[in-house]
Amino acid sequence: MQKSVHPNIYLFNPTCEYAVANGNASWQPNKILQKMEADLATLPLYFAIKNDVVIVPETPTTEFYEHLQKIGVTPPAVVTEKELLNNPPEQIGKLQPWGWSPAVHKRLESIKPRCADEFKTSPVFKWKPEYRELYSKKFALQILQQLTHNHPSTSFIGENEITEVCKTQDQIETLLAKWDKLMVKAPWSSSGRGLQPITKQPIHDKVWEKLLGIVKEQGYAIVEAFQQKELDLAFQFELKAGEINYLGTSNFSADKKGQYLGNSLNGLPGELDQDVKDFAREMSALIIPALKDEIGKSKLAENYEGYFGVDTLIFRDNTGALKINPCLEINVRYNMGLLSLYLEKFIAPTKKGRFRMFFNPKISFADFCRQMSHDHPLVLDDQKIVSGFFPLTAYSNATGFGAYLLV
Repeated sequence: MQKSVHPNIYLFNPTCEYAVANGNASWQPNKILQKMEADLATLPLYFAIKNDVVIVPETPTTEFYEHLQKIGVTPPAVVTEKELLNNPPEQIGKLQPWGWSPAVHKRLESIKPRCADEFKTSPVFKWKPEYRELYSKKFALQILQQLTHNHPSTSFIGENEITEVCKTQDQIETLLAKWDKLMVKAPWSSSGRGLQPITKQPIHDKVWEKLLGIVKEQGYAIVEAFQQKELDLAFQFELKAGEINYLGTSNFSADKKGQYLGNSLNGLPGELDQDVKDFAREMSALIIPALKDEIGKSKLAENYEGYFGVDTLIFRDNTGALKINPCLEINVRYNMGLLSLYLEKFIAPTKKGRFRMFFNPKISFADFCRQMSHDHPLVLDDQKIVSGFFPLTAYSNATGFGAYLLV
Protein backbone atom coordinates (compact mmCIF):
# COMPACT_ATOMS: atom_id res chain seq x y z
CA MET A 1 0.00 0.00 0.00
CA GLN A 2 1.27 3.45 -0.89
CA LYS A 3 1.86 5.60 2.17
CA SER A 4 -0.15 8.81 2.20
CA VAL A 5 1.89 11.90 1.54
CA HIS A 6 1.09 14.92 3.67
CA PRO A 7 0.18 17.90 1.48
CA ASN A 8 2.66 20.68 0.89
CA ILE A 9 1.27 24.22 1.00
CA TYR A 10 2.19 26.56 -1.87
CA LEU A 11 1.92 30.34 -1.97
CA PHE A 12 2.92 32.79 -4.71
CA ASN A 13 4.73 35.73 -3.04
CA PRO A 14 7.33 36.98 -5.57
CA THR A 15 7.75 40.23 -3.63
CA CYS A 16 9.64 38.27 -0.94
CA GLU A 17 12.94 40.14 -1.56
CA TYR A 18 11.31 43.48 -0.74
CA ALA A 19 9.86 41.91 2.41
CA VAL A 20 13.35 40.68 3.35
CA ALA A 21 14.85 44.14 2.74
CA ASN A 22 12.17 45.76 4.87
CA GLY A 23 12.54 43.14 7.61
CA ASN A 24 9.19 43.92 9.24
CA ALA A 25 6.91 40.89 9.63
CA SER A 26 3.87 43.11 8.89
CA TRP A 27 5.29 44.41 5.58
CA GLN A 28 2.92 44.47 2.59
CA PRO A 29 3.64 45.08 -1.09
CA ASN A 30 2.21 48.18 -2.80
CA LYS A 31 -1.13 48.03 -4.68
CA ILE A 32 0.27 47.11 -8.11
CA LEU A 33 2.48 44.33 -6.69
CA GLN A 34 -0.46 43.02 -4.63
CA LYS A 35 -2.48 42.90 -7.85
CA MET A 36 0.33 40.99 -9.60
CA GLU A 37 0.56 38.43 -6.77
CA ALA A 38 -3.22 37.97 -6.80
CA ASP A 39 -3.56 37.63 -10.59
CA LEU A 40 -0.70 35.13 -10.85
CA ALA A 41 -1.56 33.23 -7.65
CA THR A 42 -2.30 29.95 -9.46
CA LEU A 43 1.26 29.65 -10.90
CA PRO A 44 2.65 27.34 -8.16
CA LEU A 45 0.16 24.61 -9.16
CA TYR A 46 2.68 23.50 -11.83
CA PHE A 47 5.08 22.50 -9.03
CA ALA A 48 2.40 20.87 -6.87
CA ILE A 49 1.08 17.31 -6.92
CA LYS A 50 -2.50 16.14 -6.61
CA ASN A 51 -3.07 16.36 -2.85
CA ASP A 52 -1.01 19.54 -2.29
CA VAL A 53 -2.65 22.90 -1.59
CA VAL A 54 -2.16 26.21 -3.42
CA ILE A 55 -3.29 29.40 -1.66
CA VAL A 56 -5.14 31.92 -3.87
CA PRO A 57 -7.18 35.09 -3.19
CA GLU A 58 -10.15 33.60 -5.07
CA THR A 59 -10.82 30.10 -6.35
CA PRO A 60 -10.68 29.65 -10.14
CA THR A 61 -13.68 28.62 -12.25
CA THR A 62 -14.40 25.05 -13.36
CA GLU A 63 -13.48 26.20 -16.90
CA PHE A 64 -9.91 26.81 -15.73
CA TYR A 65 -9.63 23.25 -14.38
CA GLU A 66 -11.05 21.84 -17.62
CA HIS A 67 -8.58 23.97 -19.54
CA LEU A 68 -5.67 22.47 -17.51
CA GLN A 69 -6.88 18.92 -18.19
CA LYS A 70 -6.24 19.47 -21.92
CA ILE A 71 -2.50 19.23 -21.18
CA GLY A 72 -2.89 16.48 -18.60
CA VAL A 73 -2.65 18.62 -15.45
CA THR A 74 -4.52 17.25 -12.44
CA PRO A 75 -4.68 20.39 -10.31
CA PRO A 76 -3.99 20.31 -6.56
CA ALA A 77 -6.48 21.76 -4.08
CA VAL A 78 -6.75 25.50 -4.72
CA VAL A 79 -8.12 27.34 -1.68
CA THR A 80 -8.27 30.83 -0.23
CA GLU A 81 -6.01 31.72 2.67
CA LYS A 82 -9.02 32.20 4.93
CA GLU A 83 -10.35 28.71 4.10
CA LEU A 84 -6.95 27.17 4.72
CA LEU A 85 -6.34 28.92 8.05
CA ASN A 86 -9.87 28.16 9.28
CA ASN A 87 -9.76 24.56 8.20
CA PRO A 88 -6.15 23.38 7.75
CA PRO A 89 -5.21 19.80 6.84
CA GLU A 90 -4.65 17.57 9.89
CA GLN A 91 -1.01 17.16 8.92
CA ILE A 92 1.13 19.12 6.49
CA GLY A 93 4.38 18.22 4.78
CA LYS A 94 6.27 21.44 4.02
CA LEU A 95 5.36 25.06 3.56
CA GLN A 96 6.45 26.10 0.05
CA PRO A 97 6.08 29.84 -0.43
CA TRP A 98 7.69 31.23 -3.61
CA GLY A 99 10.30 32.75 -1.31
CA TRP A 100 10.95 33.19 2.41
CA SER A 101 10.77 36.44 4.38
CA PRO A 102 9.79 37.54 7.90
CA ALA A 103 6.38 38.55 6.46
CA VAL A 104 5.56 35.14 4.97
CA HIS A 105 6.65 33.39 8.18
CA LYS A 106 4.17 35.52 10.10
CA ARG A 107 1.46 34.89 7.51
CA LEU A 108 1.73 31.09 7.78
CA GLU A 109 2.66 30.95 11.49
CA SER A 110 -0.60 29.36 12.67
CA ILE A 111 -0.22 26.23 10.50
CA LYS A 112 3.48 25.61 11.21
CA PRO A 113 2.82 23.28 14.18
CA ARG A 114 1.04 20.88 11.76
CA CYS A 115 4.14 20.50 9.55
CA ALA A 116 6.21 17.31 9.29
CA ASP A 117 9.14 16.92 11.71
CA GLU A 118 11.58 16.88 8.81
CA PHE A 119 10.44 20.38 7.85
CA LYS A 120 10.54 21.59 11.46
CA THR A 121 14.26 20.78 11.60
CA SER A 122 15.08 22.51 8.28
CA PRO A 123 16.81 25.93 8.36
CA VAL A 124 13.83 27.61 6.64
CA PHE A 125 11.35 26.67 9.38
CA LYS A 126 12.23 29.87 11.30
CA TRP A 127 13.49 33.22 10.07
CA LYS A 128 16.78 34.50 11.53
CA PRO A 129 18.03 38.09 11.08
CA GLU A 130 21.35 36.82 9.62
CA TYR A 131 19.47 35.29 6.66
CA ARG A 132 18.80 38.77 5.27
CA GLU A 133 22.25 39.16 3.68
CA LEU A 134 21.97 35.81 1.85
CA TYR A 135 19.11 37.27 -0.19
CA SER A 136 21.04 40.38 -1.27
CA LYS A 137 22.96 41.02 -4.47
CA LYS A 138 26.01 41.68 -2.27
CA PHE A 139 26.06 37.98 -1.38
CA ALA A 140 26.03 37.12 -5.12
CA LEU A 141 28.96 39.53 -5.55
CA GLN A 142 30.96 37.67 -2.86
CA ILE A 143 30.33 34.36 -4.67
CA LEU A 144 31.37 36.00 -7.96
CA GLN A 145 34.65 37.23 -6.43
CA GLN A 146 35.44 33.79 -4.97
CA LEU A 147 34.48 31.99 -8.16
CA THR A 148 36.63 34.16 -10.46
CA HIS A 149 39.51 33.86 -7.99
CA ASN A 150 39.34 30.09 -7.37
CA HIS A 151 38.21 28.96 -10.84
CA PRO A 152 39.78 31.56 -13.16
CA SER A 153 38.96 31.70 -16.88
CA THR A 154 39.93 34.23 -19.57
CA SER A 155 36.26 34.17 -20.65
CA PHE A 156 35.07 35.60 -17.33
CA ILE A 157 34.27 39.27 -16.79
CA GLY A 158 37.51 41.25 -16.23
CA GLU A 159 38.79 42.19 -12.75
CA ASN A 160 38.33 45.89 -13.55
CA GLU A 161 34.67 45.35 -14.47
CA ILE A 162 33.50 43.45 -11.40
CA THR A 163 30.40 44.83 -9.69
CA GLU A 164 30.88 47.33 -6.86
CA VAL A 165 28.89 48.39 -3.81
CA CYS A 166 28.20 52.15 -3.63
CA LYS A 167 26.95 54.20 -0.70
CA THR A 168 27.41 57.74 -2.05
CA GLN A 169 26.85 59.82 -5.18
CA ASP A 170 30.64 60.31 -5.46
CA GLN A 171 31.26 56.56 -5.63
CA ILE A 172 28.67 56.19 -8.40
CA GLU A 173 30.23 59.13 -10.31
CA THR A 174 33.69 57.53 -10.04
CA LEU A 175 32.36 54.34 -11.64
CA LEU A 176 30.57 56.35 -14.31
CA ALA A 177 33.89 57.98 -15.22
CA LYS A 178 35.53 54.52 -15.30
CA TRP A 179 32.83 52.54 -17.17
CA ASP A 180 30.86 55.26 -19.05
CA LYS A 181 27.58 53.31 -18.82
CA LEU A 182 26.14 51.69 -15.69
CA MET A 183 23.44 49.37 -14.42
CA VAL A 184 22.46 50.33 -10.88
CA LYS A 185 20.43 47.85 -8.80
CA ALA A 186 18.65 47.73 -5.47
CA PRO A 187 20.37 45.04 -3.33
CA TRP A 188 17.01 43.36 -2.64
CA SER A 189 14.68 43.25 -5.64
CA SER A 190 13.40 40.76 -8.20
CA SER A 191 12.23 40.21 -11.79
CA GLY A 192 14.14 43.24 -13.02
CA ARG A 193 12.43 45.71 -10.70
CA GLY A 194 14.66 48.10 -8.76
CA LEU A 195 17.01 48.48 -11.76
CA GLN A 196 18.22 51.71 -13.30
CA PRO A 197 20.33 51.65 -16.48
CA ILE A 198 22.50 54.76 -17.03
CA THR A 199 23.44 55.12 -20.68
CA LYS A 200 23.35 58.91 -21.08
CA GLN A 201 25.29 61.65 -19.33
CA PRO A 202 24.87 63.93 -17.46
CA ILE A 203 22.57 61.95 -15.17
CA HIS A 204 19.15 63.58 -14.90
CA ASP A 205 18.11 64.87 -11.46
CA LYS A 206 15.11 62.51 -11.40
CA VAL A 207 17.47 59.55 -11.97
CA TRP A 208 19.80 60.71 -9.16
CA GLU A 209 16.74 60.89 -6.94
CA LYS A 210 15.95 57.25 -7.75
CA LEU A 211 19.56 56.08 -7.24
CA LEU A 212 20.02 57.85 -3.93
CA GLY A 213 16.54 56.64 -2.92
CA ILE A 214 17.83 53.04 -3.27
CA VAL A 215 20.85 53.88 -1.08
CA LYS A 216 18.67 55.59 1.51
CA GLU A 217 16.10 52.78 1.62
CA GLN A 218 18.39 49.72 1.46
CA GLY A 219 21.74 51.07 2.73
CA TYR A 220 23.70 50.83 -0.54
CA ALA A 221 23.34 50.30 -4.27
CA ILE A 222 24.89 47.59 -6.44
CA VAL A 223 26.64 49.10 -9.47
CA GLU A 224 27.70 47.17 -12.59
CA ALA A 225 29.27 48.17 -15.87
CA PHE A 226 26.51 48.24 -18.51
CA GLN A 227 27.32 45.45 -20.97
CA GLN A 228 26.49 44.71 -24.60
CA LYS A 229 24.30 41.72 -23.80
CA GLU A 230 24.04 38.63 -26.00
CA LEU A 231 22.26 36.15 -23.72
CA ASP A 232 20.84 35.68 -20.21
CA LEU A 233 21.24 32.20 -18.74
CA ALA A 234 20.14 30.98 -15.33
CA PHE A 235 21.40 27.79 -13.70
CA GLN A 236 18.77 26.16 -11.48
CA PHE A 237 19.69 24.25 -8.33
CA GLU A 238 18.12 22.61 -5.31
CA LEU A 239 19.77 22.74 -1.91
CA LYS A 240 18.94 20.06 0.64
CA ALA A 241 20.84 19.22 3.84
CA GLY A 242 23.86 21.15 2.54
CA GLU A 243 23.94 19.21 -0.77
CA ILE A 244 23.51 21.10 -4.03
CA ASN A 245 21.80 19.48 -6.99
CA TYR A 246 21.89 20.98 -10.49
CA LEU A 247 18.42 20.83 -12.10
CA GLY A 248 18.87 22.47 -15.49
CA THR A 249 19.56 25.72 -17.32
CA SER A 250 16.93 28.25 -18.31
CA ASN A 251 17.31 31.03 -20.85
CA PHE A 252 15.35 34.16 -20.06
CA SER A 253 14.79 37.44 -21.83
CA ALA A 254 14.50 40.90 -20.36
CA ASP A 255 13.67 44.28 -21.88
CA LYS A 256 16.11 47.20 -22.27
CA LYS A 257 15.48 48.29 -18.68
CA GLY A 258 16.25 44.77 -17.44
CA GLN A 259 12.62 43.86 -16.61
CA TYR A 260 11.83 40.17 -16.93
CA LEU A 261 9.82 39.21 -20.05
CA GLY A 262 9.88 35.43 -20.25
CA ASN A 263 11.81 32.23 -20.98
CA SER A 264 12.66 30.08 -24.00
CA LEU A 265 11.51 26.47 -23.70
CA ASN A 266 13.19 23.34 -25.11
CA GLY A 267 16.62 24.84 -25.69
CA LEU A 268 18.03 28.18 -26.75
CA PRO A 269 16.07 30.27 -29.29
CA GLY A 270 16.73 29.16 -32.87
CA GLU A 271 17.69 32.64 -34.09
CA LEU A 272 20.69 32.84 -31.75
CA ASP A 273 24.18 33.00 -33.34
CA GLN A 274 26.01 29.66 -33.29
CA ASP A 275 29.11 31.16 -31.62
CA VAL A 276 26.95 32.36 -28.71
CA LYS A 277 25.34 28.89 -28.39
CA ASP A 278 28.74 27.17 -28.39
CA PHE A 279 30.13 29.66 -25.86
CA ALA A 280 27.09 29.13 -23.60
CA ARG A 281 27.56 25.35 -23.71
CA GLU A 282 31.30 25.54 -23.02
CA MET A 283 30.88 28.03 -20.15
CA SER A 284 28.05 26.04 -18.53
CA ALA A 285 30.33 23.00 -18.24
CA LEU A 286 32.87 25.18 -16.43
CA ILE A 287 30.57 27.32 -14.26
CA ILE A 288 28.05 24.78 -12.90
CA PRO A 289 30.63 22.74 -10.89
CA ALA A 290 32.35 26.00 -9.81
CA LEU A 291 29.06 27.42 -8.48
CA LYS A 292 28.27 24.18 -6.64
CA ASP A 293 31.72 24.34 -5.07
CA GLU A 294 31.61 28.00 -3.98
CA ILE A 295 27.97 28.08 -2.84
CA GLY A 296 28.50 24.71 -1.11
CA LYS A 297 31.16 26.36 1.10
CA SER A 298 29.04 29.46 1.76
CA LYS A 299 26.60 30.43 4.52
CA LEU A 300 23.73 29.72 2.10
CA ALA A 301 24.45 25.97 2.21
CA GLU A 302 24.09 26.01 6.02
CA ASN A 303 21.10 28.32 6.29
CA TYR A 304 18.80 27.49 3.40
CA GLU A 305 16.90 24.59 1.95
CA GLY A 306 14.99 24.71 -1.31
CA TYR A 307 15.42 25.97 -4.85
CA PHE A 308 17.66 28.77 -6.08
CA GLY A 309 18.70 30.11 -9.47
CA VAL A 310 21.96 31.79 -10.48
CA ASP A 311 21.66 34.39 -13.26
CA THR A 312 24.61 34.82 -15.60
CA LEU A 313 25.18 37.29 -18.41
CA ILE A 314 26.92 36.60 -21.72
CA PHE A 315 28.10 39.79 -23.42
CA ARG A 316 30.64 41.11 -25.92
CA ASP A 317 33.53 43.21 -24.64
CA ASN A 318 34.80 46.26 -26.53
CA THR A 319 36.92 44.03 -28.79
CA GLY A 320 33.82 42.01 -29.75
CA ALA A 321 34.96 38.91 -27.82
CA LEU A 322 32.37 36.92 -25.88
CA LYS A 323 32.64 37.10 -22.08
CA ILE A 324 30.45 35.95 -19.20
CA ASN A 325 29.60 37.19 -15.74
CA PRO A 326 29.28 33.73 -14.09
CA CYS A 327 27.29 34.93 -11.06
CA LEU A 328 25.33 38.10 -11.70
CA GLU A 329 22.55 37.40 -9.20
CA ILE A 330 21.38 34.55 -6.98
CA ASN A 331 17.62 34.19 -6.62
CA VAL A 332 17.14 32.34 -3.33
CA ARG A 333 13.58 31.17 -4.03
CA TYR A 334 11.40 29.59 -6.66
CA ASN A 335 11.81 31.56 -9.90
CA MET A 336 10.39 31.81 -13.40
CA GLY A 337 13.40 29.99 -14.88
CA LEU A 338 12.76 26.99 -12.66
CA LEU A 339 9.07 27.11 -13.60
CA SER A 340 10.01 27.15 -17.30
CA LEU A 341 11.92 23.86 -16.83
CA TYR A 342 8.76 22.33 -15.33
CA LEU A 343 6.63 23.67 -18.20
CA GLU A 344 8.76 22.03 -20.92
CA LYS A 345 7.00 18.70 -20.31
CA PHE A 346 3.76 20.17 -21.73
CA ILE A 347 5.34 20.87 -25.11
CA ALA A 348 5.93 18.36 -27.91
CA PRO A 349 9.64 17.38 -27.51
CA THR A 350 10.62 18.56 -31.01
CA LYS A 351 9.00 21.98 -30.63
CA LYS A 352 10.40 25.20 -29.23
CA GLY A 353 8.21 27.47 -27.18
CA ARG A 354 8.15 30.57 -25.04
CA PHE A 355 6.90 31.13 -21.52
CA ARG A 356 5.81 34.74 -21.16
CA MET A 357 4.40 37.14 -18.60
CA PHE A 358 1.66 39.58 -19.59
CA PHE A 359 0.86 43.03 -18.33
CA ASN A 360 -0.61 45.85 -20.36
CA PRO A 361 -2.48 48.64 -18.55
CA LYS A 362 -4.54 49.24 -21.71
CA ILE A 363 -6.05 45.75 -22.03
CA SER A 364 -7.07 42.96 -19.67
CA PHE A 365 -5.44 39.52 -19.71
CA ALA A 366 -8.86 38.06 -20.67
CA ASP A 367 -9.03 40.21 -23.84
CA PHE A 368 -5.43 39.35 -24.66
CA CYS A 369 -6.22 35.62 -24.28
CA ARG A 370 -9.24 35.85 -26.58
CA GLN A 371 -7.19 37.60 -29.25
CA MET A 372 -4.18 35.26 -28.95
CA SER A 373 -6.36 32.10 -28.98
CA HIS A 374 -7.88 33.39 -32.21
CA ASP A 375 -4.51 34.26 -33.79
CA HIS A 376 -2.65 31.18 -32.51
CA PRO A 377 -5.15 28.31 -32.13
CA LEU A 378 -4.03 25.51 -29.82
CA VAL A 379 -2.93 22.27 -31.50
CA LEU A 380 -2.43 19.26 -29.22
CA ASP A 381 -1.10 15.79 -29.85
CA ASP A 382 -1.47 13.29 -27.00
CA GLN A 383 -1.93 16.21 -24.51
CA LYS A 384 1.33 17.87 -25.65
CA ILE A 385 1.25 21.33 -27.23
CA VAL A 386 2.40 21.16 -30.86
CA SER A 387 1.62 24.80 -31.58
CA GLY A 388 -0.51 27.69 -30.42
CA PHE A 389 -1.35 29.75 -27.37
CA PHE A 390 -2.04 28.37 -23.87
CA PRO A 391 -2.85 30.62 -20.85
CA LEU A 392 -1.24 29.28 -17.66
CA THR A 393 -3.04 31.38 -15.05
CA ALA A 394 -6.74 31.75 -14.27
CA TYR A 395 -8.41 34.95 -15.42
CA SER A 396 -11.59 36.99 -15.36
CA ASN A 397 -12.35 40.38 -16.96
CA ALA A 398 -10.68 42.10 -13.99
CA THR A 399 -7.34 40.28 -14.43
CA GLY A 400 -4.43 42.54 -15.38
CA PHE A 401 -1.44 40.20 -15.09
CA GLY A 402 -1.10 36.79 -16.67
CA ALA A 403 1.28 34.05 -17.77
CA TYR A 404 1.09 31.95 -20.92
CA LEU A 405 2.85 29.56 -23.28
CA LEU A 406 3.29 30.17 -26.99
CA VAL A 407 4.57 27.31 -29.14
